[in-house]
Parts: sequence; structure tokens; C-alpha cells
Amino acid sequence: LTLAEWRAAGWRFPASVNLTMRDLRNASLPEDVLALLHSSEVDPEQLRIEITESTIMADPRQTMDVVKRLQQHGVAFCIDDFGTGYSSLAYLKELPAHEIKIDKSFVLDLLRDDNDAVIVRSVIDLAHNLGRITVAEGVEDHQVWDRLSAWGCDQGQGFYMGRPMPAKELATWLVDSPYGL
Repeated sequence: LTLAEWRAAGWRFPASVNLTMRDLRNASLPEDVLALLHSSEVDPEQLRIEITESTIMADPRQTMDVVKRLQQHGVAFCIDDFGTGYSSLAYLKELPAHEIKIDKSFVLDLLRDDNDAVIVRSVIDLAHNLGRITVAEGVEDHQVWDRLSAWGCDQGQGFYMGRPMPAKELATWLVDSPYGL
């Protein structure tokens, strides 16, 4: 409902929803999601489904089925916490992911840990070469964001961008923030 209200106010940006393996095992999930979007008059393109690597690997076939059924209607899919699970590059190639979110465990120390820096930069390059958008989680200050931005990271998530807040406060923050509308 909040997405519909924001759209009515002239703002069009996506909202992300994390799914668990339990969610993915619900055979009616795609239809339920699409029905909710339709009844709320929200475009499917405004929804991002986030699934962690470990959830994907728990049942790759079921995950692929759900993702493909939703994507046929315009819902985007994101691989969350990338780099922390045991995913196969074959699944990364096959999964129709819109974006890859680099786990904060690699981002937090990338200025002090050469290994983290190599991993983050490699994930950015790999994602871009596969046509995916990259989002770095755990961006806590401008130095980290400057480095990520220089490496071509598309988006950041973390306290540097903004603290978690209720939807009602988001409108004011968007207008007042340097990232505002």
C-alpha cells in the first residue's frame, strides 16, 4: 500500500522484500504476490525480491521456478549477502538476477583489508560482466563509498546513505537528503 501512496505522490522507486526458503516453498507464492500487487495497484517493476545465497542453494530448482514465474510479470530479483554462502558460479550464471548485493562483511573493512578489497572489486566486475547491477551493503562512511563508486559500484546501502526509518519519515528524508528527489 505504501508503494501505491508513493506512486500517487509522484515517486517511483522499488521496495525490496526478503524471502526465506519457507516462503519459496509456498506453491502459490507467485500468484499471491501478483494478486497483492494488482489489488494495491502497484506495478510489479516496483518490487525487488531479495533471496540470500544460502536460500538459493537450499533448493535451486524451486528458487529458479519462483523467480522465473515472478520475473515474467516484471518483478526483479536480487541475490542478497553475496559472497557469504556456498553458491556455484553456474547458478549465478543461470539465475535471472537483476542485482547482486555484496555482503557487508567484505565492504566494512575494504579500506584496511586488501583481500576484502580484491573480493569486492572482483564481485563488481563479475556482476557487471554478467549484466547485473551491484549494491554494496554496509557502506558506513564517505571514504568507503568513494572507493566503491570509483570501482563502478552502482548503489550503496548503509548508514552513510541513511539510517533505517519508518515509511512515514522517508518522504521527508528524500526531500531533504543529498540523494533526494
